[in-house]
Amino acid sequence: MGQKTITLLPSAQRKLTQMGVQIKLARLRRELPVTLVAERAGISRATLWAIEKGSPSVSMGAYVQVLLAIGFVDDLLLIAKDDVLGRTLQDMKLPIGKRATKRKTHGKCKTTS
Repeated sequence: MGQKTITLLPSAQRKLTQMGVQIKLARLRRELPVTLVAERAGISRATLWAIEKGSPSVSMGAYVQVLLAIGFVDDLLLIAKDDVLGRTLQDMKLPIGKRATKRKTHGKCKTTS
């Protein structure tokens, strides 16, 4: 079987490429060689190079393993953390509650002695 080709919108590809560059810079700042990070992540050096180029054909799991290997796995929790648009759309669909009408009482309450 051949490798799947994934086509991204240009803006999404730019973001993925930027993420790859940021991963590479983080690895270089930590002075971690490609072979060590690839070994820690359980991937090949070629896959790590593809990640550092922002390849969309590399699995999300491989990206996660590399982030774990260089110490950035917790940053994944920042993705869609504060979904302002989603919350706004959700709030727009919430039903607006109406107050119940006051009940009128007919007659007086009887008290027993």
